[in-house]
Amino acid sequence: MSETSQQLFREVVLSNLDSAYRLARGLTGNSADADDVVQEACLRALKGIDGFAGGNAKAWLLTITRNAAFTFMARNRSRMLVLEGDQEEAGRALEDTPDPGATPEAGLIAKTDAAALEAALASLPQPFREIIILREYNDLSYKEIAEMTRLPIGTVMSRLARARGQLLRALAPEMAGRAAS
Repeated sequence: MSETSQQLFREVVLSNLDSAYRLARGLTGNSADADDVVQEACLRALKGIDGFAGGNAKAWLLTITRNAAFTFMARNRSRMLVLEGDQEEAGRALEDTPDPGATPEAGLIAKTDAAALEAALASLPQPFREIIILREYNDLSYKEIAEMTRLPIGTVMSRLARARGQLLRALAPEMAGRAAS
Protein backbone atom coordinates (compact mmCIF):
# COMPACT_ATOMS: atom_id res chain seq x y z
CA MET A 1 0.00 0.00 0.00
CA SER A 2 1.40 3.37 -0.99
CA GLU A 3 2.08 6.18 1.48
CA THR A 4 -0.64 8.23 -0.24
CA SER A 5 -3.19 5.45 0.28
CA GLN A 6 -2.17 5.09 3.92
CA GLN A 7 -2.56 8.82 4.51
CA LEU A 8 -5.94 8.83 2.74
CA PHE A 9 -7.07 5.90 4.89
CA ARG A 10 -6.10 7.76 8.06
CA GLU A 11 -7.93 10.90 6.95
CA VAL A 12 -11.06 9.25 5.59
CA VAL A 13 -11.54 6.18 7.76
CA LEU A 14 -9.73 6.57 11.06
CA SER A 15 -11.03 10.08 11.63
CA ASN A 16 -14.63 8.80 11.32
CA LEU A 17 -14.46 5.59 13.35
CA ASP A 18 -16.67 6.95 16.14
CA SER A 19 -19.43 7.68 13.64
CA ALA A 20 -19.08 4.23 12.10
CA TYR A 21 -19.30 2.63 15.53
CA ARG A 22 -22.42 4.63 16.48
CA LEU A 23 -24.14 3.48 13.32
CA ALA A 24 -23.05 -0.15 13.72
CA ARG A 25 -24.10 -0.14 17.39
CA GLY A 26 -27.50 1.25 16.50
CA LEU A 27 -28.08 -1.25 13.71
CA THR A 28 -26.82 -4.37 15.46
CA GLY A 29 -28.03 -3.59 18.96
CA ASN A 30 -24.88 -4.43 20.90
CA SER A 31 -21.23 -3.49 21.26
CA ALA A 32 -19.61 -6.81 20.39
CA ASP A 33 -21.38 -7.08 17.05
CA ALA A 34 -20.76 -3.40 16.36
CA ASP A 35 -17.04 -4.00 16.85
CA ASP A 36 -17.16 -6.83 14.31
CA VAL A 37 -19.09 -4.71 11.82
CA VAL A 38 -16.70 -1.77 12.14
CA GLN A 39 -13.72 -4.06 11.71
CA GLU A 40 -15.25 -5.48 8.51
CA ALA A 41 -16.10 -1.97 7.31
CA CYS A 42 -12.50 -0.88 7.87
CA LEU A 43 -11.21 -3.84 5.86
CA ARG A 44 -13.62 -3.00 3.04
CA ALA A 45 -12.61 0.66 3.17
CA LEU A 46 -8.93 -0.28 3.11
CA LYS A 47 -9.47 -2.37 -0.03
CA GLY A 48 -11.41 0.43 -1.70
CA ILE A 49 -9.56 3.51 -0.44
CA ASP A 50 -7.93 4.18 -3.78
CA GLY A 51 -11.43 4.41 -5.28
CA PHE A 52 -12.49 7.18 -2.88
CA ALA A 53 -13.26 10.09 -5.17
CA GLY A 54 -13.45 12.81 -2.54
CA GLY A 55 -16.56 14.37 -1.14
CA ASN A 56 -18.00 13.56 2.26
CA ALA A 57 -15.62 11.05 3.87
CA LYS A 58 -18.00 10.32 6.74
CA ALA A 59 -20.87 9.49 4.39
CA TRP A 60 -18.57 7.24 2.34
CA LEU A 61 -17.45 5.29 5.43
CA LEU A 62 -20.99 5.12 6.86
CA THR A 63 -22.25 3.67 3.58
CA ILE A 64 -19.63 0.95 3.84
CA THR A 65 -20.47 0.42 7.52
CA ARG A 66 -24.19 0.20 6.75
CA ASN A 67 -23.57 -2.42 4.07
CA ALA A 68 -21.25 -4.38 6.37
CA ALA A 69 -23.88 -4.26 9.13
CA PHE A 70 -26.61 -5.60 6.85
CA THR A 71 -24.30 -8.37 5.62
CA PHE A 72 -23.42 -9.23 9.21
CA MET A 73 -27.06 -9.27 10.32
CA ALA A 74 -28.09 -11.44 7.37
CA ARG A 75 -25.43 -14.00 8.30
CA ASN A 76 -26.34 -13.90 11.99
CA ARG A 77 -30.09 -13.26 11.76
CA SER A 78 -31.29 -15.85 14.30
CA ARG A 79 -28.70 -14.71 16.82
CA MET A 80 -29.47 -11.05 16.10
CA LEU A 81 -33.16 -11.52 16.86
CA VAL A 82 -32.26 -12.58 20.38
CA LEU A 83 -29.66 -9.88 20.92
CA GLU A 84 -31.66 -6.97 19.56
CA GLY A 85 -33.80 -6.84 22.69
CA ASP A 86 -30.82 -7.18 25.02
CA GLN A 87 -30.59 -3.99 27.02
CA GLU A 88 -27.72 -5.09 29.26
CA GLU A 89 -25.51 -2.45 27.69
CA ALA A 90 -28.18 0.26 27.49
CA GLY A 91 -26.62 3.67 27.67
CA ARG A 92 -22.99 2.58 27.28
CA ALA A 93 -22.78 3.72 23.67
CA LEU A 94 -24.00 7.17 24.64
CA GLU A 95 -21.99 7.70 27.82
CA ASP A 96 -19.50 10.52 27.76
CA THR A 97 -16.74 11.37 30.16
CA PRO A 98 -18.47 12.84 33.22
CA ASP A 99 -18.29 16.60 33.66
CA PRO A 100 -15.91 17.16 36.60
CA GLY A 101 -18.02 20.13 37.74
CA ALA A 102 -21.26 18.15 37.75
CA THR A 103 -22.85 16.96 40.95
CA PRO A 104 -23.27 13.22 41.53
CA GLU A 105 -27.02 13.72 41.11
CA ALA A 106 -26.55 15.40 37.73
CA GLY A 107 -24.30 12.54 36.62
CA LEU A 108 -26.90 9.98 37.67
CA ILE A 109 -29.64 11.86 35.81
CA ALA A 110 -27.49 12.08 32.69
CA LYS A 111 -26.79 8.31 32.80
CA THR A 112 -30.47 7.58 33.38
CA ASP A 113 -31.39 9.83 30.45
CA ALA A 114 -28.81 8.12 28.22
CA ALA A 115 -30.09 4.67 29.20
CA ALA A 116 -33.71 5.69 28.59
CA LEU A 117 -32.79 7.17 25.20
CA GLU A 118 -30.79 4.07 24.24
CA ALA A 119 -33.71 1.80 25.21
CA ALA A 120 -36.18 3.99 23.30
CA LEU A 121 -33.89 4.04 20.27
CA ALA A 122 -33.51 0.25 20.39
CA SER A 123 -37.30 -0.11 20.41
CA LEU A 124 -37.65 1.69 17.07
CA PRO A 125 -38.13 -0.39 13.93
CA GLN A 126 -34.79 -0.77 12.12
CA PRO A 127 -35.58 1.62 9.20
CA PHE A 128 -36.47 4.43 11.63
CA ARG A 129 -33.56 3.68 13.97
CA GLU A 130 -31.12 3.79 11.06
CA ILE A 131 -32.37 7.14 9.76
CA ILE A 132 -32.32 8.82 13.18
CA ILE A 133 -28.80 7.54 13.92
CA LEU A 134 -27.53 8.84 10.59
CA ARG A 135 -29.15 12.25 11.09
CA GLU A 136 -28.96 12.94 14.83
CA TYR A 137 -25.82 11.08 15.86
CA ASN A 138 -23.77 11.42 12.68
CA ASP A 139 -25.03 14.80 11.42
CA LEU A 140 -25.61 13.68 7.84
CA SER A 141 -27.84 15.81 5.65
CA TYR A 142 -31.14 14.53 4.27
CA LYS A 143 -29.52 14.36 0.84
CA GLU A 144 -26.56 12.31 2.12
CA ILE A 145 -28.89 9.91 3.93
CA ALA A 146 -31.06 9.57 0.81
CA GLU A 147 -28.01 8.76 -1.32
CA MET A 148 -26.65 6.30 1.24
CA THR A 149 -29.91 4.44 1.76
CA ARG A 150 -31.08 4.82 -1.85
CA LEU A 151 -34.38 6.27 -0.65
CA PRO A 152 -36.18 9.35 -1.95
CA ILE A 153 -35.42 12.39 0.19
CA GLY A 154 -39.13 12.66 1.09
CA THR A 155 -39.03 9.13 2.53
CA VAL A 156 -35.96 10.04 4.58
CA MET A 157 -37.74 13.10 5.95
CA SER A 158 -40.91 11.14 6.67
CA ARG A 159 -39.04 8.35 8.46
CA LEU A 160 -37.09 10.86 10.49
CA ALA A 161 -40.28 12.63 11.56
CA ARG A 162 -41.93 9.34 12.49
CA ALA A 163 -38.82 8.16 14.36
CA ARG A 164 -38.69 11.39 16.36
CA GLY A 165 -42.38 11.04 17.18
CA GLN A 166 -41.95 7.46 18.34
CA LEU A 167 -38.95 8.43 20.47
CA LEU A 168 -40.93 11.23 22.10
CA ARG A 169 -43.81 8.87 22.85
CA ALA A 170 -41.41 6.28 24.28
CA LEU A 171 -39.67 8.88 26.44
CA ALA A 172 -42.86 10.71 27.53
CA PRO A 173 -43.41 8.58 30.68
CA GLU A 174 -39.78 9.16 31.70
CA MET A 175 -40.08 12.92 31.18
CA ALA A 176 -43.49 13.07 32.90
CA GLY A 177 -42.09 11.22 35.92
CA ARG A 178 -39.20 13.66 36.17
CA ALA A 179 -41.53 16.69 35.91
CA ALA A 180 -43.67 15.33 38.75
CA SER A 181 -40.66 14.99 41.11
